[in-house]
Amino acid sequence: MVDAAKIRRESMRWYILLTLQNAQPIGAFEELILTTLQGIYTDATQHEVRVQLDYLHSRDLVDIERKPDGRWFAKLDRYGVDVVEYTVDCEPGIARPPKHC
Repeated sequence: MVDAAKIRRESMRWYILLTLQNAQPIGAFEELILTTLQGIYTDATQHEVRVQLDYLHSRDLVDIERKPDGRWFAKLDRYGVDVVEYTVDCEPGIARPPKHC
């Protein structure tokens, strides 16, 4: 049986990492991440972005800065860059596709 929620959650994590990779070296506010995700999942919410960012932060893949105005700013950590660039293994929980070539 396909677990659609798990696929969505793990795919969102991968897309967040890719978004932050493209935002290097500056990083990105959550609004940019949400807009990017809504290009794939039109019903993506700020809450989902924050939940997945928090997960990625707990795995030392992303640094999060909670701004005084309530906005979140995220940036790839060194290990996050390595995961996106396929230089290290990716543990379960992130839908990183297999590397081609």
